[in-house]
Amino acid sequence: MPQYNPNEIEQKWQRFWEKNETFKATENPEKPPYYVLDMFPYPSGAGLHVGHPLGYIASDIVARFKRNKQFEVLHPMGYDAFGLPAEQFAIDTGNHPAAFTDKNIARYEQQLKMIGLSFDWSRKVKTSDPKFYKWTQWIFIQLFESWYNPKTNCAEHINDLIRGFEKNGSDRFTAAQWNNFSETEQQKILMDYRLAYIGESEVNWCPTLGTVLANEEVKDGVSERGGYPVEKRKMRQWFLRITAYADRLLQDLEDIDWPQAVKDMQTNWIGKSVGAEVDFSLTPNPSPGERGKNAEGDSSSSGRSPESPGSPLPGRGAEVEAKIRIFTTRPDTIFGATFMVIAPEHALATTITVPEKRAEVDTYIAHARLKTERERKAETKVSGVFTGAHAINPFTNKEIPVWIADYVLGDYGTGAIMAVPGHDSRDWAFAKHFNLPIIEVVQGGNVEEASYDAKDGYLVNSDFLNGLPVDQAIKRAINEIELDGRGKMKTNYRLRDANFSRQRYWGEPFPIIYTKDKDIPFPVPFEELPVELPEVHSYKPTGTGESPLASVENWVNTAHGRRETNTMPGWAGSSWYYLRYMDPDNDFDFVDKDKERYWNNVDFYIGGAEHATGHLLYARFWNKFLFDRGLVSTREPFKKLINQGMIQGVSQKICLGKSQNDIGEDYYYFISAELANDATRELHVDVSLVDNSILNIDAFIKWRTDYKEYIFRCEGGYWQNGNFTKTGEGSDQFRTKPEVEKMSKSKYNVINPDEVIEKYGCDAFRMYEMFLGPIEQSKPWDTKGIDGVSRFLKRFWGLFYDRDGNWIVNEDKPNAEELKTLHKTIKKIEDDIERFNLNTCVSSFMIAVNELSGCHCHKKEILEPMLILISPFAPHIAEELWEKLGNSPSVAFAPYPAYNENYTAQNSFEYPVSVNGKMRAKIELSLSLSKEQVEDEIRNMDLSKWTEGKPLKKIIVVPGKIVNVVI
Repeated sequence: MPQYNPNEIEQKWQRFWEKNETFKATENPEKPPYYVLDMFPYPSGAGLHVGHPLGYIASDIVARFKRNKQFEVLHPMGYDAFGLPAEQFAIDTGNHPAAFTDKNIARYEQQLKMIGLSFDWSRKVKTSDPKFYKWTQWIFIQLFESWYNPKTNCAEHINDLIRGFEKNGSDRFTAAQWNNFSETEQQKILMDYRLAYIGESEVNWCPTLGTVLANEEVKDGVSERGGYPVEKRKMRQWFLRITAYADRLLQDLEDIDWPQAVKDMQTNWIGKSVGAEVDFSLTPNPSPGERGKNAEGDSSSSGRSPESPGSPLPGRGAEVEAKIRIFTTRPDTIFGATFMVIAPEHALATTITVPEKRAEVDTYIAHARLKTERERKAETKVSGVFTGAHAINPFTNKEIPVWIADYVLGDYGTGAIMAVPGHDSRDWAFAKHFNLPIIEVVQGGNVEEASYDAKDGYLVNSDFLNGLPVDQAIKRAINEIELDGRGKMKTNYRLRDANFSRQRYWGEPFPIIYTKDKDIPFPVPFEELPVELPEVHSYKPTGTGESPLASVENWVNTAHGRRETNTMPGWAGSSWYYLRYMDPDNDFDFVDKDKERYWNNVDFYIGGAEHATGHLLYARFWNKFLFDRGLVSTREPFKKLINQGMIQGVSQKICLGKSQNDIGEDYYYFISAELANDATRELHVDVSLVDNSILNIDAFIKWRTDYKEYIFRCEGGYWQNGNFTKTGEGSDQFRTKPEVEKMSKSKYNVINPDEVIEKYGCDAFRMYEMFLGPIEQSKPWDTKGIDGVSRFLKRFWGLFYDRDGNWIVNEDKPNAEELKTLHKTIKKIEDDIERFNLNTCVSSFMIAVNELSGCHCHKKEILEPMLILISPFAPHIAEELWEKLGNSPSVAFAPYPAYNENYTAQNSFEYPVSVNGKMRAKIELSLSLSKEQVEDEIRNMDLSKWTEGKPLKKIIVVPGKIVNVVI
């Protein structure tokens, strides 16, 4: 082949790999295993842009490198195929979401293969395949039939718990009582222990659309689609008891090699906090004449004694809990609690509200229900409403008002707080806004100006805690709380059990049937798995909040009872998919135990940090559960994790100016970027219409015909209707304003990898993606930069072929310099790949090729190992030249070259020689020479040009560094 033709070479070798299943992995006992995995992709209809392959190329380099290092490598690919986009497509078009999904997968796969990724395609899985989700359903059944034993600190079969109840009872009932309970009563109790259980949860209900919406489908209290009001509605849901694993999820973070930022995100999400639960007794409703200033927040005691817990509150007309339980990590500050706040969704929110406050409270609660939890956490505006009720601070015995505010969340702690405005910033803002008392109980700040939140200082205004440092005061306060029966020490978590129900069609059906007579859920028998999705007449919401599956009566109603009609969430299959790759065709088990023990777990995992508190947390939870039940051999699913950065797009914008015509009417025009100080707004332009920040105005007008009459002002004049009118000095070119942003279709800055590969080749594309910068960092894409990589590959080809297309590789023995270049490259590439510094590998290849070209090295003994080194990065050119050297395909399995440090040892040094401090010459000398010998060599040099005949006074030698001659 006379010239380097990347497209021809790459297509040839991609066909070869596919035909020969080159990268098919086996459980080879003769080789150590290495499992490389990319995060499970969802195949969108838009396909890949140049930012998406960054992680895939990086993992592929690692996989290929490990094959050369003689590992048996598992590097699979599959698709997270259930999801909202496919569901929405089905709703909009009436077509089955599977067709949409399969079309997207085909497009995605075509692009992945075009990049030359060494996936074992024989192991491909997709979550929407019944053969796959059969085992997702099976794992759900194992969760349903398990409980978490706090004594053994692991999951066990629910039958173990039942046997314990039958023999010993529990702290809730005796063995005799358990044995006398009805089946319904027993199953209700067991639901409190199962790792997969039914509970009630608030969902986003959109009455207009007649459907439940996911959090990502709601923005500012309205549906993203249509902008319709969304409200909270309680609904029976399936949950997974991930909270049982909270401590282990925290502790085992120490055992995995993950980015610290991801570990921190999981730690904060789990949110372990140690403190105390404390009961604040509620007072009876005061008569209207007694309320006065207490309703405004005066915390002085009214002299009324608190009611005992559980007693009725006068005026309620019903029995209610006469106390509010709070959780606090700062029990030392309890003397500074001047009011209480309960969440809008708290069970007592309406019960304790006095009649004259009912309308105001109901309105506030209704408004709060329109906000998402994220919006409430981010809210900076202070809001709240007084209930008219009061509680007693158990340490001061003073009456304090009870408020409702949406900065307190119902599902964290107890959904209620003791507000200590002197030492909590949100409480302080609330107290200032509503003119509530602020008491300093920890010295260290000025609580009139801001809250003092630090856990540093000494207690004041706190009775028996006065003078104690915070850490000691916390312990003393907890002791007093427990001693007097006011509460108890408590470990709390921000983590909540995972909602596992979706009111959608496109998801895994639950393998659950409810008995006809008792409405008790039970799993379908194994032989009936998978429970497949039925065909439906419509994918649209039912309007009742149920899944579209509820309308398929002949599927829902079975001989044994009614099927569960919710479906599992998208993260169900992705929580265990990495295990199925080990054994994708097994019809009898979710993974063969021997194969699982061989591959063990994922050695190298790459994907986005945005999955830290979603997929990555759920996968760890599922893996730990499977480990507890003896179904897998490792506690953690992923040993090493890297979060790849984002390849950003360089957007191009044009600026819109505004002026007035002769009769005072506003008119708009476009103005070149260098003149755009008075621009009113900016407009994104398709980057294909811009060359080096110069806009092709004619192409732009064809693209955006609504602007065809606009004037385009430049330095030297203006364009209108294809004509240029010169008005002064300067260019007639219209300049755009470039800006680095996320690649997005809405910004018209998406670069299609197909076009880049067609022009430059896949190997150039792969190497350029790595050359852009460290894998973890975000960096902008610049198509012009790939030219340099393309030229490098041509120079590399030139080591094997001359310009006339003649093969020039010879059998000559290499010299010391050539061996030095080779072996320092071997060492550098190996070290950098092991440290995942893939960008510096590309630089090392460029240096090596420059050195070899400079000494006209065309020696097989040097070039053959160079092909192995470069093959993970540019596999196609490496395969082609490897074959031309007479080797059998494939270079993918050639042993990695051994590094010999003798070839890189430095035996000589080129000394810079300075004369009176100015560097004038260089001389290469052996490092074995003594200082005196080096001085002798310098005296023998011809330095007359710089000494002007003057004698040498002194020669200063720093061995291996520099020589300075003083005249």
